[in-house]
Amino acid sequence: MPSHSLALAKPKVQSLIFLTGSLWKGWGGQICSQPQRRGIRSCLSPLCAFTTHVQDRMAKRIHARRLEGVDENIWVELVSLAEQYKTVNLGQGFPNFSPPSYMREAFSKAVTDEHTLLNQYTRAFGHPPLVKALAQLFGPLFGQDLNPLTNVMVSVGAYGALFSTFQALVDEGDEVIIIEPFFDSYEPMTLMAGGRCVYVSLRPVSEQKPADGGKPLDSGGWRLDLAELEAKINKNTKMLVLNTPNNPLGKVFNKEELEEIANICVKYDLLCISDEVYEWLVYDGNQHVRIASLPGMWERTITIGSAGKTFSATGWKVGWAFGPDCLLKHLRTVHQNSVYHCATGAQEAVAQGFQTELARLGKPECYFVQLRDELQKKRDRLYRCLTEVGMKPVMSQGSYFMIADISVFKSEVPPPTDQNIPYDNYFAKWMMKHKQLAAIPMSAFYSGPHKKQFENYLRFCFVKEDATLEAAEKILQKWSRESSQRH
Repeated sequence: MPSHSLALAKPKVQSLIFLTGSLWKGWGGQICSQPQRRGIRSCLSPLCAFTTHVQDRMAKRIHARRLEGVDENIWVELVSLAEQYKTVNLGQGFPNFSPPSYMREAFSKAVTDEHTLLNQYTRAFGHPPLVKALAQLFGPLFGQDLNPLTNVMVSVGAYGALFSTFQALVDEGDEVIIIEPFFDSYEPMTLMAGGRCVYVSLRPVSEQKPADGGKPLDSGGWRLDLAELEAKINKNTKMLVLNTPNNPLGKVFNKEELEEIANICVKYDLLCISDEVYEWLVYDGNQHVRIASLPGMWERTITIGSAGKTFSATGWKVGWAFGPDCLLKHLRTVHQNSVYHCATGAQEAVAQGFQTELARLGKPECYFVQLRDELQKKRDRLYRCLTEVGMKPVMSQGSYFMIADISVFKSEVPPPTDQNIPYDNYFAKWMMKHKQLAAIPMSAFYSGPHKKQFENYLRFCFVKEDATLEAAEKILQKWSRESSQRH
């Protein structure tokens, strides 16, 4: 056969080799036997063995080196276990209720009206009505006259905006300071951009104790050691990543804390990514302060926001980045050469959402106010339930998460014999299996070397329907009764 014919035939041969067992069997062939009861070898066919060999060889040589070390994800396993054990899921951080009805109607109208251009591409860096509404709302909050076309970029969720930021601003060898606990994407995004992660942990203030009958422990008691932060900075340090309100802790950095961080950023000429997706969910009279509004910070900060968190519509995947054009232009380069664009209909609905809320901002009928007040009640309910079962929850100042200390359960659920497994990881799996309640281990939000230092906490999500919280409450109350009977 001529060489050019062999070249044409090769892809077809490879396709045949990689046919699944079920498809091959459907053609009357037999590749694999049924799995044996003992041992792991279930494939008897030479073709199957050859396929596995080729796949193994290809898997070792085709993936990019930047994926090494970021390919494993604890969330996949935990979500699978939650489904397997039919749990009441207070683990995953998304609402199980709908966005406001007027926004759902706007989305539906955008994609179902006849002859609408809203089913087609819009402006790549943000639907014009949406970037205009964002600039109008957030300009005064930043103390800036925002240009909708140069100071705002819309992407595929906050995740897309974060990815564009890391890819645009982090270079090979740059060091990025990440404040722990951290949203888990910061680490792989830094590594894939060629950067090096440097971690500084928030720690509970040891002398913080709940007064008798007084205010409970809250997430504001977790503080940053500024001397430790400053000691981590060197000539390679380029950026600091801040998340306020913090996921998973629920800490809201106050103005004094942010001013201290800002002073360090200015002193060492650091860029700042400020992830503020939970900005409207701040409780007990605490105030959300935007670090980009502080002196010397606008020109060095990218601020990330999310329609999913703002309007309880995480599946719409609409997020944005604010910043000076000198930084944002580089994000636009990444964005236009990767995702390029996000759904026009979703952007139109979010634009209408902001236009509606702008007219009633701060008033009782404002969705941001209503959602905050509703979630504060849900948070308080969960706090009481976790306390009853013996956990020591840390009252969340913001976001829709709350952590709880599970140290008291070490007698009932002894730590694993493998000392490399964090206790919270082990306990979370035990709780799913034996109590049908799902939460996320706090250690998942820490770097490898620090996981064991913070292994005594679980993260619970309270942005759930009352029926879900009621089901969780029944589980915790039953658990509490059983524990009382044993003791």
